[in-house]
Amino acid sequence: MSIDTTVVKKAAPAPLSNAARRKRARSYGALGQGSTWVISSVTVIALLALWWLATSMHWIKPLFLPSPAATFKAFVSALQGQTQGDTPLAQHVLISISRVMSAFLLAVVTAVPVGIAMGTSRIARGIADPLIEFYRPLPPLAYLPLIVIWLGIDESAKITLIYLACFAPLAMASKAGVRSVAVEQINAARSLGASNWQVIRLVVLPAALPEILTGMRIAIGFGWTTLVAAEMVAATAGIGQMVLNASNFLRTDVVIMGIVVIGLLAYGIDVLMRKMEVRLIPWKGKM
Repeated sequence: MSIDTTVVKKAAPAPLSNAARRKRARSYGALGQGSTWVISSVTVIALLALWWLATSMHWIKPLFLPSPAATFKAFVSALQGQTQGDTPLAQHVLISISRVMSAFLLAVVTAVPVGIAMGTSRIARGIADPLIEFYRPLPPLAYLPLIVIWLGIDESAKITLIYLACFAPLAMASKAGVRSVAVEQINAARSLGASNWQVIRLVVLPAALPEILTGMRIAIGFGWTTLVAAEMVAATAGIGQMVLNASNFLRTDVVIMGIVVIGLLAYGIDVLMRKMEVRLIPWKGKM
């Protein structure tokens, strides 16, 4: 029996183009994969254009929303130290970064072990969980007066306030990461003769590392949001203090400039932590 080759040729699928192959590749794997820099760039440009249009058409008064040009001018003046207190912007930035990073590193050193202990020990969870859950929803300004009474108005009060803001989300993320470890992995390690410490070090900690690093990103974000409140405590320098001082003189351009600087600094640190996450846990999203 002969086979009509023309039918076979018509039935054979046509070769895919490169664009079609990339589209098919994106349809497999985890959802939301792919680069977003084009979308992000268009979004930022659109927001800047809307800002420029709203100020140039005088839809909003300059007191409430200065123009991008006025904000950039305030940025240049701040770089030259032409702000309240004659402190250059670079010094404000360095002081604020040192406060946030000192509190964040202290939180990492203490909160991660506490979270792992909460996830692996019933006693530790019973002791620490109610304390953390009690103060976690409290806004920093609620216990700021108490910190000032206890620690005074020096650097320790500011770092403590930021530290408390970073501690709770990092501890909870560490606990969640430990609790998400598959029981089969733990039982497999124990069946091979691993001790409890070896199970924690070789099984629990690597499996919980994605959650811990996510908690670190969330925690440092809380640290930046608490920075302004921390620098309200008799601070003479810092981005938060610069913004608060400018608001007292209705310098909206300096206020918006400070907000933009804080946002860019926080975003830059988050990008670095994402790159660190890719290097430390390359298996994330692939298991």
